[in-house]
Amino acid sequence: MLILTRKSGESITIGDEIRIQVIEIKGKQVRLGIEAPKKYAIHREEVYIRIQEENKRAASKAPLSLKSIGDLWKKKNT
Repeated sequence: MLILTRKSGESITIGDEIRIQVIEIKGKQVRLGIEAPKKYAIHREEVYIRIQEENKRAASKAPLSLKSIGDLWKKKNT
């Protein structure tokens, strides 16, 4: 893990497309501003974890094969 020290108003860049700026430091909280192309999804870690858990839950309920999908389609249309 790379660890950097930045002051309020300073920033770091990741590649050519991502810039993270320290907006404000208040007590134990740091406000960050993130500039990145829309192709990157940016989430707080706790939100990202919930999304991953929901995706796993949804995938576990999904049909496991094309045959299963075909069977469901036939049932729906009869």
